[in-house]
Amino acid sequence: MGKKSRERQLADNEARAVTKQIRTSAQKLNQVAALIRGKKVETALADLTFSRRRIAKDVKKTLQSAIANAENNHDLDVDELIVSEAFVGKNLVMKRWKPRARGRVGKILKPFSQLTIVLKEVQESA
Repeated sequence: MGKKSRERQLADNEARAVTKQIRTSAQKLNQVAALIRGKKVETALADLTFSRRRIAKDVKKTLQSAIANAENNHDLDVDELIVSEAFVGKNLVMKRWKPRARGRVGKILKPFSQLTIVLKEVQESA
């Protein structure tokens, strides 16, 4: 009597991880996500480890989660994985204000983003 399982959205050779509520703008997060798109997993991890961007730690954590999902949930070979997609979306925006001169208000927007990483297993042709 349980809930019917729905169709899997990804192919059999793909795995993904999603991180929501990342405290940065989507534009800044997308610059870091662009670093790893299309690269092998080991190269992407190395790039994120040595990146000077603050948000690279959160992107690396999401990538490691996607690798763990691929290995444990979908039985994919970690050495054959590439980052097929890394896309960013907007999330909520905290609105704050700061008092300014003559009784006015300065608006402060604190945006949040979400990151989705999709890994794909590709067989290297020899």
